[in-house]
Amino acid sequence: MSCEDKIGSSTRPLRVAIVGSGPSGFFAAGYLQKGPLAIEVDMFDRLPTPFGLVRGGVAPDHPEIKGVARVFDRIAAHPHCRFFGNVTIGKDLEHDELARFYDAVIYAVGAQSDRRLGIPGEELSGVHAAREFVGWYNGDPDYRDSSFDLSQESVVVVGLGNVAIDVARILGGSHASLCGTDIAGHALEALAASRVKTITILGRRGPAQAAFTNPELCELGGLPDTDVVVTPEDLAFDEATRTAIARAEDPTPRENIETLGAYASRAPSGGDKRIAVRFLVSPIALHGRGRVEAMTLMRNRLEPDGRGVMRAVATGETETIPVGLVLRSIGYRGVPVPGLAFDRRAAVIPNAAGRVLAAPGGSETMPGVYVVGWIKRGANGVIGTNKRDAYETVTLLLEDFREGRLRGAERRSREGVLRLLDERGVAVVSYEDWRRLDEIELARGRETGRPRLKFCRVEEMLEAVRRARPPRAVVANWGPLN
Repeated sequence: MSCEDKIGSSTRPLRVAIVGSGPSGFFAAGYLQKGPLAIEVDMFDRLPTPFGLVRGGVAPDHPEIKGVARVFDRIAAHPHCRFFGNVTIGKDLEHDELARFYDAVIYAVGAQSDRRLGIPGEELSGVHAAREFVGWYNGDPDYRDSSFDLSQESVVVVGLGNVAIDVARILGGSHASLCGTDIAGHALEALAASRVKTITILGRRGPAQAAFTNPELCELGGLPDTDVVVTPEDLAFDEATRTAIARAEDPTPRENIETLGAYASRAPSGGDKRIAVRFLVSPIALHGRGRVEAMTLMRNRLEPDGRGVMRAVATGETETIPVGLVLRSIGYRGVPVPGLAFDRRAAVIPNAAGRVLAAPGGSETMPGVYVVGWIKRGANGVIGTNKRDAYETVTLLLEDFREGRLRGAERRSREGVLRLLDERGVAVVSYEDWRRLDEIELARGRETGRPRLKFCRVEEMLEAVRRARPPRAVVANWGPLN
């Protein structure tokens, strides 16, 4: 190889594939672009749309959080960055094929499943994952045709994280407040006819251990015609606990307890709906004839586990409450990627700080294969957490490049991947296609007085892209796609 063809030079850029175009994938691409090396980045996503949970997971009434997509748009606009939408790794392309086309592959596939309660009756109709409900109201094609019985008056949300708060807020919000958001049209229509009156949020531990952030908790109090109910007894702490909370570096528990205290002292307004936040209770069984009708709860107490963590311990005291719809929000889980090892206990691709391991618990790494985001560390943290996480992985990738530990692509043609997908009949969606689709959704929204009206089925997206492409469309520098 001549000096001019040295990997990382303008004539032979370092070629990196990123599988997944959510926040962690885009942050990784951004860090790769900042270095002195010539690097070509190709991002793959199984959906025709980029941005992952920024589009399909962030609550529609949180447009300020979705503003991070503008940062991602600048990353995608880099001349050496390409987007391959509507391409599923493990189906349209195998991992081994990616490894032949690219010097390194970064998996940023997130967590596509969820934890289950593991209790009797969980199979009853009316019991759903919160992620399914979130995807449904955000227009995620995976959940477009999901159905939720909103004729029920009583809903239970199990979990004390931000997703649980989002779900409760959407259920407790008014039609008028949602009309000004990009919530999916089918969800807006269904929520307008909702008969839900009581939303109960359950947590197995106490207020000091809740995972939701204070801004999210405070938003519940701003819902019109909705009372937030907290039992004062749930906020009774011993002196040692109060001292520990006051001295903690993280102010979130203290702020949450203050907010919950304000809710507990409020007089009921007589609103049409109520959101009750309960602590130290765990569902132990669901009951019903075909569909869920009731839930049995176990009362808990907190005990130290010897490692400084307070764990919930069952007291034996139970109660049964009526419920017509249950949404479990107790954590997301990663799923296996064909061709890679998988740690089923942790629900992640086994890795050492981002370098993918050949087997869980082993030390041998797969040269040139990396992970970022939830599939690396588990489903925790906020969007900003993925930024630090991506920096760590990219730093290791570049270190491996400098040390000569990357295997190197066998096929050097940048057009080779696109040619192979075209031969297999895969309808690849480029970033230019996405921008056309984006403009169409914005225009549809303006016609209805809303910020955006999303396409919620892959087939509809692909048809809109096909119609929007100019004749013999040329995408970036790839060549004709039709």
